[in-house]
Amino acid sequence: MDVNLFDFNLPKELIAQYPTISRQNARLLVFNKDKNELKDEHFYDIIKYFNAGDVLVLNNTKVIPARLRGIKVPTGAKIEAILLKALKNDEYEVLIGNAKAIKVGTIVSFGGGKLLMECLTKYKEGIHIVRFKYEGVFLEILEKIGTTPLPPYIEDKAEKYARYQTVYAKEPGSAAAPTAGFHFTSEILQTLKEKGVIIVEITLHIGLGTFKPVSAADTKNHKMHYETYEISEEAADTLNKAIAEKRRIISVGTTATRTLEANFGKYQKIVATNETTNLFITPGYKFRVINALITNFHLPKSTLIMLVSAFAGREKILSAYYHAIKERYRFFSFGDVMYIYGEN
Repeated sequence: MDVNLFDFNLPKELIAQYPTISRQNARLLVFNKDKNELKDEHFYDIIKYFNAGDVLVLNNTKVIPARLRGIKVPTGAKIEAILLKALKNDEYEVLIGNAKAIKVGTIVSFGGGKLLMECLTKYKEGIHIVRFKYEGVFLEILEKIGTTPLPPYIEDKAEKYARYQTVYAKEPGSAAAPTAGFHFTSEILQTLKEKGVIIVEITLHIGLGTFKPVSAADTKNHKMHYETYEISEEAADTLNKAIAEKRRIISVGTTATRTLEANFGKYQKIVATNETTNLFITPGYKFRVINALITNFHLPKSTLIMLVSAFAGREKILSAYYHAIKERYRFFSFGDVMYIYGEN
């Protein structure tokens, strides 16, 4: 499909620069995709759209301080790297901004030598495979010398790091947050449990596959990068039982959706595993697992708006977005949220 079909005009002032003071007070656009009906609510109203037996799926990944700024040894040239994916033996896939300065064998020093990085392999688009050398615990070193790689449209970043995390984040490894989950509070999750909603946690560590812009003119020429996900035996059993009993599965965010759909598409059921996926969902895709989706308002021409368009219909989604713009909803990571569901 032509990527321009997913474009829309967004006033700059609607790009949220700050989260709402209280997570649950974000605005909620409820969209019945089968009836093509919209309703303006707040996120604390989400509870009334759940029934006992529904399964709510959360991506419990935790954002790490994945942005590192250091110097090339011995020249002193400034180097910035973003950790994308853990591999093995202290090896990582990283994105380097000034990639021309890095060659195979180049050493970069971070934190005054507390962390050293050696380039092992170079790929296109600034992607490198590197090995880190350090003493101590890697994540503890990152906490001291790294920063959170907030999206480029977020200005004056320093004071916003604390809210760039879900309340249920557990498994460290993401370079970006599953932002649809920002609106949940512990109280809302507890209320849902008391209502009989079953909450399932899975993990997809978000890397370049989720936030890389689409530069191709046609969706068929865009390649998603691989991201690592994990589904436990308990989660798989719960999800398979819900599918067999035709109970609703509601995913929180596009990352949880891609994880479930990739896993089911490969195995024809949900299977406990730790592997990677580069599933790219565009209109025409047949959803096999999810029945409803909680998701933020996404960037024009992004893989994320393509996914929600596949779920609800491109023209319907663009119409809903134009409604959100007219009603001054806030867009992107710190913005407001949609609940998209159907009659079944």
